[in-house]
Amino acid sequence: MNTELFGIIATYLLTVVLAIPLGIYLSKVFAGEKVWTDFLKPLENGIYKLSGINVKEQMNWKQHMKALMTINLVWLVYGFFVLLQQDKLPLNPDGNPGMSPDLAFNTIISFVVNCNLQHYSGESGVSYLTQHFVLMFLQFVSAATGIAAAVVFFKAFRDKTTTSLGNFWEFFVKSITRLLLPLSVIMGLILAFNGTPTSYQGKDQFISLQGDTVHVSRGPAAGFIAIKHLGTNGGGWFGANSAHPLENPSYLTNMVEMIAQVIIPIAMVIAFGYFIRRKKLAWMIFGVMTIGMLLLLLPTLSSELGGNPAIAKMGVSQATGAMEGKEVRFGPTASAYWSTVTTIISTGSVNSMHDSGMPLTGLWQLLGMMINSFYGGCGVGMLNYFIYLIIAVFISGLMVGRTPEFLGHKVEAREVKIAALITLLSPFLILAGTAIAAYVFTNHGGAAWAVQPKTWLNNPGFHGFSEMLYEMTSSNANNGSGFEGLGDGNTFWNVSTGFVLLLGRFLPIIGPVAIAGLLGAKKFIPESAGTLKTDTLTFSLMTFAVILVLNALSYFPALALGPLAEYFTLFK
Repeated sequence: MNTELFGIIATYLLTVVLAIPLGIYLSKVFAGEKVWTDFLKPLENGIYKLSGINVKEQMNWKQHMKALMTINLVWLVYGFFVLLQQDKLPLNPDGNPGMSPDLAFNTIISFVVNCNLQHYSGESGVSYLTQHFVLMFLQFVSAATGIAAAVVFFKAFRDKTTTSLGNFWEFFVKSITRLLLPLSVIMGLILAFNGTPTSYQGKDQFISLQGDTVHVSRGPAAGFIAIKHLGTNGGGWFGANSAHPLENPSYLTNMVEMIAQVIIPIAMVIAFGYFIRRKKLAWMIFGVMTIGMLLLLLPTLSSELGGNPAIAKMGVSQATGAMEGKEVRFGPTASAYWSTVTTIISTGSVNSMHDSGMPLTGLWQLLGMMINSFYGGCGVGMLNYFIYLIIAVFISGLMVGRTPEFLGHKVEAREVKIAALITLLSPFLILAGTAIAAYVFTNHGGAAWAVQPKTWLNNPGFHGFSEMLYEMTSSNANNGSGFEGLGDGNTFWNVSTGFVLLLGRFLPIIGPVAIAGLLGAKKFIPESAGTLKTDTLTFSLMTFAVILVLNALSYFPALALGPLAEYFTLFK
C-alpha cells in the first residue's frame, strides 16, 4: 500500500516538475520571444502561406471568436459525413459499418468539442481511416482551439489597454507545431516500445489456455492514445479505453498517461503568470486548484482503499481495497488517482470502470466535473476558473465597499452579467438534462423514439439516477467518461447529449474571452492603496469559497438523490 501511495505521489510531483518549465516555454512561444523550437518557423510560415493567413493581422476578441467558431463548424460537417460513409472508404480491414445519423451526430460533436463521449466501441465502431483522419485529427485541433482561446485571454491582460489580441491562427498553429505534436511523438514512441500496437493490420487471433479462439483488435493506436491524453481528449482506441492491456500495458505506461493528462493544464496556469508578468497571481491560482484537487483525491482514496462495507459484512477480506472494476496491474490507489485527475481536467479517459467504484467515489468524480476548473482542460481550465474569479472580485468589491477591479480594469455590470450567465449555464444543462432523462425513463410508454428507455438502466434505483446525472455532467464538462451501466447508444442520448456538448463547450469559451476583451479595452487604473489585490492568500481563499458555495447550492440536491443515497444503502 505504501508503494502504491508512493507511486501516485511520485507521478504528481514529476508532473509539476515538468509542467513548470513547459509553462515558461509556452509563455515565450505565445509572446513571440525566442525559443529553441524556432526552427519550426519555416513550416509554420508555409502553413500560413498555403492557407492565405496573414498572422501579422491583429484581431479583437469578436474576430477571434468568429474564426474559432467558423473552423469548428467546418470540422463538424466534414467529420459527420465521413463517419456516415466510413464503411465505403479504405483502411477498414475489419469491415466496420458506417454510423447511423444520430450516432454520427453525437460522435462528431463530441470530438469537435474535445469531449470524446463515445457511444460506440472503438474496435467495432470506427475504421482506421476514421480513427486517424477524423478522430485523431480532431483531438489535435480541438485541444489547440482551447489553448488558442486561452492565449487570447492572456493577451487581454498583458498590456494596460488594448483591443489588439494577436492572431487566432498563429496561436492555433503554434499550439500544434510547438506543443501538441512534439509531445505526442515522444509519448507515442514510449507507448509503442512498451507494447501498444502501431500497425495497420486487422484483427489477430490466438488460442487461449482454455482452447478458445480469441480475436484481438489492433491498429495504429499509439499515436492516437498519446494525443488523447496530452490534449485532454480522452477517447479510447479500444472500447475499454486505458483499462485495455494494449492501450495501457503496464504501470510505467499508466504513469506516463497520467502525467500526460495533467501536464498541459498545469503548464497553462504557469504560462498565464509569466505571460502577463504576474507570477504571484499564477501561483495563487495554482494553489487554489491544487487544494481543490486534493480535497477530491483524498476522500476518493479513502473510499476505494477502505473497501465495500457490504462485502465486509460477508466476512470477505479486502486487504487491497475495493477491487471491483479495477485492473490488477494498477490497483485501487492508481485507479483512484486517475479517476480524480481525469474528471477535474476533462480528459475523461479511464483505467478502471467508474461505474463500479464506491458510491462516494462517484460523488467526487461528479463534483470534479461540475466544478470543472481545478486545472481543467487544455486552455479552457483557465477560462472556467476566470469566471469564478470575476464573481469573487465582484463579491469582494461589494463587501469592502470598493469598485471591483481586476488587473487594473474596472469590472462593471456587463462583465458580471456575462459571468453570471455562464455560471448558471452548467447547472441548467446538467440538471435540466437529467430531469428530462428521468422523465423519459419513467414515462417510457410514449417514447418509442428514445429506443426503449426501460432498457437504459440495469440499476433503476439511486445508482441509475447517478448514471443519468453522470452522463449529462460529463457532456457539459466536455469530459467524456461515463457510468457505463447506462445504455446510451440510442437516439435520445445521442441527440440530447449532443446539444449539451455544444453549449457546454462554446459558451464557456466565448463568455470568458468576451469578458477579457471588454476589460482589456478599458482604461487602465494604476494600483493604489485602495486597490483590491487579487494575488493574495485572502483573495485566493475567497475565490475558493465562491467555487464551493456556488457548486454546493447548485448540485447538492442532485448528488443527495444519487451517490449519497446509494452510499447510505450500503449500511442497511
